[in-house]
Amino acid sequence: MTDTTAGRFTGRTIIVTGAGSGIGRATATRIANEGGRVIGTDVVAERLDALRTELDGLDLETVVGDVTAPETIAAILAAAGDRVDGLANVAGIMDAFLPPSEVDDATWDRVFSVNVTGPMRLTRAVLPLMIAAGRGVVVNVASEAALRASAAGAAYTASKHAIAGFTKSVAFFHGPQGIRANAVAPGAVATNIEAPMRSEYAAGRVGPIMQTTIPPVAQPEQLAAAITWLLSDDSANVNGAVLPSDGGWSVV
Repeated sequence: MTDTTAGRFTGRTIIVTGAGSGIGRATATRIANEGGRVIGTDVVAERLDALRTELDGLDLETVVGDVTAPETIAAILAAAGDRVDGLANVAGIMDAFLPPSEVDDATWDRVFSVNVTGPMRLTRAVLPLMIAAGRGVVVNVASEAALRASAAGAAYTASKHAIAGFTKSVAFFHGPQGIRANAVAPGAVATNIEAPMRSEYAAGRVGPIMQTTIPPVAQPEQLAAAITWLLSDDSANVNGAVLPSDGGWSVV
């Protein structure tokens, strides 16, 4: 779907979360095919096994675990070694489109744990290596829900606004140390992320908007193209940006 650039990541170690499926898998695959060393992590071991089989002969190491868990972050750092050139925080979960009046504590806490706290902790963990090297790139996956309130429920929307703010904070504080941080804001993408609508009220409020404004569903490879561009030197002058990759949804 999109042409790869041979050797673009040669000599570079890139961590990709959510690497077992969807956008994360497409991103890990593209980086490996462009010469990079990939540290791919996912909560489902079988997905990573399949990825290893697919990328046999390329430079891929996998870590099974939840990115919110300190032991998973420690295992990722151990696999990466003393060099991390890039981090793609892709793993994320939805919130059943629950509006503020219906969102429960368990949903709120879990969505923020995976979508915000995990990426923050992993970013915090790799920043010392990047700062010591005088260079590094962080790319977070935000969402159309980081740009508007009508794309998801309250927890997911708030979490993606938070990850957009965290991205800008990393860019501001660590830009002078050679670190770039950007986010991609996808619209609808063909992945296996679960997005049930458990609220009758939300269905009536969001449903008509979804039916009339959402552009065609994108493929994971289209998002991987944007993420790898931001991870590469091709985007050397881009820092602190939230890049919509949504088929034009953000201009509707």
